[in-house]
Amino acid sequence: MSESEVRGLCLKSREIFLQQPILLELEAPLIICGDIHGQYTDLLRLFEYGGFPPAANYLFWAITWTEANSRHGTNKTLIASHRCTDTGLLCDLLWSDPDKDVQGWGENDRGVSFTFGADVVSKFLHKHEMDLICRAHQVVEDGYEFFARRQLVTLFSAPNYCGEFDNAGGMMTVDDTLMCSF
Repeated sequence: MSESEVRGLCLKSREIFLQQPILLELEAPLIICGDIHGQYTDLLRLFEYGGFPPAANYLFWAITWTEANSRHGTNKTLIASHRCTDTGLLCDLLWSDPDKDVQGWGENDRGVSFTFGADVVSKFLHKHEMDLICRAHQVVEDGYEFFARRQLVTLFSAPNYCGEFDNAGGMMTVDDTLMCSF
């Protein structure tokens, strides 16, 4: 594809995304993937494993154009980069991490947001009548990792992240009965 075709595709995608509601109510079956950080060949590998759209429905957590651009040598901004603030709800939704050694809330080694314990997960799920939290944005060795007696799962779909980690990439399949498999 030429640069102008990619730019047009991105602008049209942006237009479509901006028309979408903030809350997506998705139907199973569904495949959920974590961060891919612009690793395009790994995106194709996920599609080969789970099926190519539109035959398979996907939800991707935390894909950003700025990461894809820098990884693939593009210096032009394809979609405006909207950075998250350093504090507040959006920051905490993005940057807070589970910590097995924490009860309640704790400081985060990332230098932003907080860590939370299994008790926080249990209270949240009970209050909102939910069974599972699925999150991303944290490298985990096997591509997925459970926390809080399997009440929270972290997905990370970029294998060998940045050539610095020896991690696998993971994806979660949710079937018609809402059974999850990895």
